[in-house]
Amino acid sequence: MNLIKISLIYIRRQSLNTLLNALLMALGVGGVVALVVVMDQVEGKLQKDAAGIDLVAGAKGSPAQLIMSAIFHIDAPTGNISAADAESISKNRFVKKAIPLALGDSAQGFRIIGTTAEYPAHYGANVAQGKLWAAPMEAVIGASVAKTTGLRPGASFTGSHGLTAGGEEHHDNPYKVTGVLSPTDSALDNLILTSVESVWKVHEAHGHHEEEAGDHHEAEHDHDEEGGEITALLIQYSTPMAAASFPRYVNSISSLQAASPAFETARIMTALGAGVQVMKGFSFALIFSAGLGVFIALYNAMKERKYDLAIMRALGASRRKLFLHVICEGFILTTIGVVAGIVAGHLAVAFLGAWLGETRQMAISWAYWSPKEFYLVPVAFVVGFSASLIPAIQAYSTDVANTLTDGGK
Repeated sequence: MNLIKISLIYIRRQSLNTLLNALLMALGVGGVVALVVVMDQVEGKLQKDAAGIDLVAGAKGSPAQLIMSAIFHIDAPTGNISAADAESISKNRFVKKAIPLALGDSAQGFRIIGTTAEYPAHYGANVAQGKLWAAPMEAVIGASVAKTTGLRPGASFTGSHGLTAGGEEHHDNPYKVTGVLSPTDSALDNLILTSVESVWKVHEAHGHHEEEAGDHHEAEHDHDEEGGEITALLIQYSTPMAAASFPRYVNSISSLQAASPAFETARIMTALGAGVQVMKGFSFALIFSAGLGVFIALYNAMKERKYDLAIMRALGASRRKLFLHVICEGFILTTIGVVAGIVAGHLAVAFLGAWLGETRQMAISWAYWSPKEFYLVPVAFVVGFSASLIPAIQAYSTDVANTLTDGGK
């Protein structure tokens, strides 16, 4: 007796119940899968982007905003700081490495960052095509930028004011692409890198045109008389002892604040984690609801199929086989829901990743498999087995003589 074949026949006879129970299970499993896949990638990327950076110095404001804009590049900066203050901090004995970042412009939605060669080197980025910039108005583009825009070494492009597409374009100061970076799976992939002097040059020209037009209001990104301002400084300590006193030193400078990537990232993950736990709870509730649905479907089916089960017993099927038949039916229903849920979860991640790609934000891949997904599968099957157990015991306890005498009533 082929138990799987018989179970599939009964499942097809109850196609509506099968569809509803599988859908409920798929929604629960898919929700959990999507959450763990996204959160694993987000946490991994946050840790990777912040690795090796002990402190970020920038304009006073929200520390979390400073971290999000200077390290992860998914928020607006808190403002600018003078190059003189940045130079003073860089020469402090507690500083091993200080990487300047100057923000303010973008090209086709990708941020243009004025920095030094230490920045791509910090993330281990190699130049896949061409070479690094060597003069003002030369730029190197990240792997995702090259893929989306089609820019290659030798091509030119113009930046626009602001960190998103749609700002006033700086046609008088085009950039020339000198190189394309290899993929790093970090924020670097979505950035356009150039020298700090390039950013100063563009904004000096922009400020000059505003003055000629009679626009005397304060610009969005102010510059001092020499044009020497940057947005943030990424700092690596020369000694672990610096963590105790150096942030206080930076905060003591009236225009500056110090933000710890480790602390702020932990705060961000804690804030995200609270919402994720609520959503996970809801998804697990759907899984257990699906288990309840499987139980009700099988329980009612046993009432309707008492006569069939008695005939099977009369034809030689043992109690054990009837028990396994019902368990097998529950496992098939659970398997359909689990497989559909995993597929649905990864499809949801694919849609989210496509949306984030359009907004030039963090890249999320649907093809990523989280180890937590494999822990979820046994949980779903335990629910399915538990839901099948009572109906299976009913099938095991079928009284052949009485059932056949009563005609299955």
